[in-house]
Amino acid sequence: MSNAHDKVYNFAFKGLLTEETLDRAGRKRKTNSNIPHQELAEILAINNLSDDLVDNASKMAVVYTAIAAFENGARELVSGVLLETKGENWWEQSVSKKVRDRAESRQKDEQKIKWHTQRGDHTINYTEIDDLIKIIRNNWDEFEPFIQSVEWAASIFTAIERSRNVIMHSGYLEREDVERLGVLIRDWIKQVGA
Repeated sequence: MSNAHDKVYNFAFKGLLTEETLDRAGRKRKTNSNIPHQELAEILAINNLSDDLVDNASKMAVVYTAIAAFENGARELVSGVLLETKGENWWEQSVSKKVRDRAESRQKDEQKIKWHTQRGDHTINYTEIDDLIKIIRNNWDEFEPFIQSVEWAASIFTAIERSRNVIMHSGYLEREDVERLGVLIRDWIKQVGA
């Protein structure tokens, strides 16, 4: 393993050990929702909507789950690698002004709406998938040990973003698109490990 890979691995492992220690000490985890699925369905009056539309949306919810986990995993990879290699000021030092400004603007806009849940604490949560590949490309030396080819990563991000956009605008993916997503996500996991 390369030195950079060892550092990231050690950083991630220390984080997992810290999480486990906090859990053993009785830490209460904050969950996004303590409402059971059936109760959520009742609150949202799903039984009053078209059965076909609900069925299709339920299927796409599974696909959305995979895409959201992939996207947030990519954010964790980017922030973890850059925190380890660049230090606490990695966001300012390693992210282009254009990407930073756009993400920071989104974050500030969301902070104005105090009654609604925010995307997250760190500004990287306000980036788009395309922004992540720009960050990787601009810091290639740090990511090469994990990704091997920035063009390969960009092609995966582009394909996943296309499917993400269909789902996020209430569309439905064909089976071939879902299968392609599965292959891409598995390839990413095999290469990067997350």
